[in-house]
Amino acid sequence: MSTPSKPRILVVEARFYEEIADELFAGAEEALQEAGASVERLQVPGAFEIPAAISMAIAAADVGQRPPYDGFVALGCVIRGETSHYDYVCGESARGLQELATGDLAAIGYGILTVENADQAWARADRKRKNKGRDAAEACLRMIELRRHFGLHEEA
Repeated sequence: MSTPSKPRILVVEARFYEEIADELFAGAEEALQEAGASVERLQVPGAFEIPAAISMAIAAADVGQRPPYDGFVALGCVIRGETSHYDYVCGESARGLQELATGDLAAIGYGILTVENADQAWARADRKRKNKGRDAAEACLRMIELRRHFGLHEEA
């Protein structure tokens, strides 16, 4: 998958489950390198913080503090526990990212795993199995292509 110019991508990853986050990032990084993208990696504590970090990056570009990113890849993992915390973190992180995608027209690849247990997380994160990090990066690249198709791309 390629785009007309080298896309500038910010990967925001939740570090709560560090080994899973590293595997998701490795899959995303492979896809982004193949596409010729420049990649910046930003780490946040958990999935709940990902939308805020992306919003901050967009705001910094809007006021000229940093060049804009062409797209964002959100990576993380939320494993169901014994309380309703899982539901809030999953729902609010997804809602926040969807608001950025529709409100700010941000090109976002969604790679936050929402699973019942660690085995399910590894099945999805593992680059030799489902490779959801790659899937999220490819979704981001496709959304950048759509932004360009509709004339919404700003050169960084």
